[in-house]
Amino acid sequence: MKTNTIDAVQDQFETFQILSEDGEVVNEAAMPELSDEQLQELMRRMVYTRIWDQRAISLNRQGRLGFYAPVAGQEASMLGTQFALDKEDWILPGYRDIPQLVFHGLPLYKAFLYSRGHFEGGQIPEGVNVLMPQIIIGAQIIQAAGFGLGLKKKGKKNVAITYTGDGGASQGDFYEGLNFAGAYKANAIFVVQNNRFAISVPVEKQSAAKTIAQKAVAAGIEGIQVDGMDVLAVYAATQQARERAVNGEGPTLIETLTYRYGPHTMAGDDPTRYRTKELDDEWTKKDPLVRFRKFLEGKKLWSEEQENKVVDQAKEDIKEAIKKADGAAKQKVTDLIGFMFEELPYNLKEQMEEYKAKESK
Repeated sequence: MKTNTIDAVQDQFETFQILSEDGEVVNEAAMPELSDEQLQELMRRMVYTRIWDQRAISLNRQGRLGFYAPVAGQEASMLGTQFALDKEDWILPGYRDIPQLVFHGLPLYKAFLYSRGHFEGGQIPEGVNVLMPQIIIGAQIIQAAGFGLGLKKKGKKNVAITYTGDGGASQGDFYEGLNFAGAYKANAIFVVQNNRFAISVPVEKQSAAKTIAQKAVAAGIEGIQVDGMDVLAVYAATQQARERAVNGEGPTLIETLTYRYGPHTMAGDDPTRYRTKELDDEWTKKDPLVRFRKFLEGKKLWSEEQENKVVDQAKEDIKEAIKKADGAAKQKVTDLIGFMFEELPYNLKEQMEEYKAKESK
């Protein structure tokens, strides 16, 4: 018998939005309770991150940074989710999610050292509740499910939030993690930043599902699709997901519809090979900074002078952070070997002695 079950499910996942592309409020009932100062801080963070991203790309091209995944276009998705967290919540990031870590407390110079592959970039300061970025696509989903269950078993009123892209939602770990977290009502939030192309494959070719958010249904958890260029909608959706989790109502899958304006990473990706100029132009009109700027200007909460101060501060902070990263001790092979085990196995003991001799010359 023919049914339309799939359509019935998919049609329930309409995109949640608060601000239009012109910065107008289109969903007054969903407006989060944020003070003027908090709204300004959200804008400050997005502007700061855009400047940081531009500078990081330049530093990468100069050979002064290592691995880097551009974030321009995804600021609302990244920072709107992090802004809804408590300091005691835990972030389990993917490799693009460095801004969330820094605004959760990771020093900027350590983010630069991480990019360079320096071990000090992975030494998290006490009291900063983040893990280092996961390089294996989707593996952080499994980790967040377990982490969220651990928080629940300890009676913590906190959550573990993790991020992946639309490509990550095609991995087996994604489905296993959601299923496990749903079965045990883990204190977890799963954010899929759907920037449409993963590395280069259009989302329509990755899955027959109309939305990624609807995949929550099979795991028995809440799912929502959000306009990822609308920082207020992202914040509100994350805040609600966090409340559900800490109240014992289980995890949430949040799909943010967003767009990365740059390449997938600076490691040779050329987005012009799989994206059209027309599509780039379409998403440029949805720029999260432009949208939120219009909203704040309409409320007399933002000005060109304020923005210029943020730009100058970002440039100064980046200059100081790079200087501090440059001052880190040169990494040695013996450092890497020594960090691997509490007690070295025999083969590494041999290598340790070999490299100690080389490094002493």
